[in-house]
Amino acid sequence: MDQAIELTLEQEFSIRCFTDQVQQMSREQAQEFLILQYKHIMIRETMYQEMLKHEWKLDEDFTSV
Repeated sequence: MDQAIELTLEQEFSIRCFTDQVQQMSREQAQEFLILQYKHIMIRETMYQEMLKHEWKLDEDFTSV
């Protein structure tokens, strides 16, 4: 994976809007927001893992084979 992943123009714009929002937050608001974002990342990761298990049929009971 030598190629750098580049963001689309829309993604760059979204990052700029996000940056502007965060810069207007108080320290406490930013900390709460960061914790919430981390929780969402963990939930998304767990969902991806579960979907892959299901897609790759890793969640089946192999004792019946």
